[in-house]
Amino acid sequence: MKIDQESMFPSLAPLWEDFFGKDIMERAGWRGASSMPAVNIEENPQAFEVTLAAPGLQRDDFVIELHNGVLTVSSKKEEKHEEHDKKGKYTRREFRYHAFSRSFTLPKEVDANKIEASYKDGILSIHLPKREPGKEQPVKQITIK
Repeated sequence: MKIDQESMFPSLAPLWEDFFGKDIMERAGWRGASSMPAVNIEENPQAFEVTLAAPGLQRDDFVIELHNGVLTVSSKKEEKHEEHDKKGKYTRREFRYHAFSRSFTLPKEVDANKIEASYKDGILSIHLPKREPGKEQPVKQITIK
């Protein structure tokens, strides 16, 4: 919340920072916690190439769907780690959940039937080939009956 300095009400930011510190999210382990992987999109004359940096995931962790011209890439992964003492009680129990979803509206020239994807070394690559350029339909006059 930002309030004009000449306002009757002071900004809450200094109070928040004094209490929690400026880097509370980083100290709490939230640095880089954004679930959105870095994405590069390149176009060449034959296709669009989409690459997502998603290290630590497996090929089966991804779902890629195309619906009404929108390509959606998503992933959900849960990791659990448990340590037990000799009596079978927990001495340490941790879990981590990672999920993201990215959607891209595809240009009309993408041939949806030929889209391919691969995953290697933490990089998900999606190949979106373009259709052959077609001739424009000639103007057709419709007779009114």
